[in-house]
Amino acid sequence: MPGDTKRAGRGSPPDWDLERVVAELRAARHRWRESRNRSRDGGGRELPSRAVIQEVVTALCGALFPMRLGPPDLRHDTEDRYVSRTLDAALSALLQQVLLELRHNARQSGTGASDEAHAIALVRRFASELPQLRAVLDTDVLAAFRGDPAARSVDEVLLCYPGVLAITHHRLAHVLWRLDAPLLARIVAELAHTATGIDIHPGATIGPSFFIDHGTGVVIGETTVIGERVRLYQAVTLGAKHFPSDEDGSLKKGLLRHPIVEDDVVIYAGATILGRITIGRGATIGGNVWLTRSVPAGSRVMQARSQDTTTEGGPDT
Repeated sequence: MPGDTKRAGRGSPPDWDLERVVAELRAARHRWRESRNRSRDGGGRELPSRAVIQEVVTALCGALFPMRLGPPDLRHDTEDRYVSRTLDAALSALLQQVLLELRHNARQSGTGASDEAHAIALVRRFASELPQLRAVLDTDVLAAFRGDPAARSVDEVLLCYPGVLAITHHRLAHVLWRLDAPLLARIVAELAHTATGIDIHPGATIGPSFFIDHGTGVVIGETTVIGERVRLYQAVTLGAKHFPSDEDGSLKKGLLRHPIVEDDVVIYAGATILGRITIGRGATIGGNVWLTRSVPAGSRVMQARSQDTTTEGGPDT
């Protein structure tokens, strides 16, 4: 094996002083667990596994789009069997991860063990939303195909476009968020963020026919509300303007601090839109605009005029 100095004939392997390193790592873990009032009783894993969630999401994508994201040897006459088998395995694995999150939350809140029936009901509700989720994803795929002149087919869009991967993950994550599994939702969202550079908080509400073109650097905050047929380009930020804190200096959680983007809005590359403002229906926001005020329906806001008035119902020239 590479790096095996003994096998390579270079003498004895080096002494890494592992006994000391392991002991110091153990001490660091114990200090952290004690500071967080966490158990040291030698039990099993306490938190969901990112690796397992990745496998679950991959399986769910295959079940949602079996002939395009499923196994290469799948045939139409075995689709239902594949979908059934795949969903059964994926939902069973998801159930174990939901249980880990619910039990962790119960320990943190001091309310005791979480009810397994609650976890089963949560996953059953998640499964029941998959058909509607597929229908909405179909609108997203069509929006990407129609919105990009370089796209040659809807299949290319589904297989290749990072924006479609990101919105697929988001729609799965958003269901988990609404069902009160926020840690699992964040893991699903961050898997897409890692793969695409598109950062969509699972709490964001996004309507159908949503398209992110190119996508790298897009940020969509937790309380963002996006309507139907909205198109974003790379490096767009829908973020918060400021972060209020309470008396002890801690940031306040859950405030409505991100934009509302109404139907049929287009936001071009590099635009930054901050705060609980409204971008009116049919508005166009030009590239690299910095915007902290609401924009009327039908407006066009370009970089050179972003600090002046907007023109309602017509282009700026």
